Amino acid sequence: MLPGLVPYRIDIQQGNVVTQDMVAKLKPGMTRQQVRYVLGTPPIVDAFHQDRWDYVYYLSKGGRVHEHRRLILLFEGDTLKRIEGDVVPAAEGATPGAKQLAGDAGADSGKSAEKPSEDKGFFGRMLDKIGL
Repeated sequence: MLPGLVPYRIDIQQGNVVTQDMVAKLKPGMTRQQVRYVLGTPPIVDAFHQDRWDYVYYLSKGGRVHEHRRLILLFEGDTLKRIEGDVVPAAEGATPGAKQLAGDAGADSGKSAEKPSEDKGFFGRMLDKIGL
């Protein structure tokens, strides 16, 4: 390879884009059909855990992971019971079992991460702005 030339790496986006607005519409007690209407069909449904839906989003820019988000929905029968993951409802609509997973930020739900805002992604920056 010639000095100073680097290969072009395309941006890769995989999974379901789940916005904070979409998550805010989720409420415990919703049916699977209502959840599917709000978020779309889950890309991952485990055959051994029928009561768990995983929504995963991955964005790679220039060969580096720029954003990686996870949303886990737990059902009991046909009813939504709990929401977990990087993208959780706002404080007023949070479910009792909701917790922030160690994703890009690598922080507990009560602590702010020490990474620069450009490394956190959209939702990490939004959580910092509202103080979560």
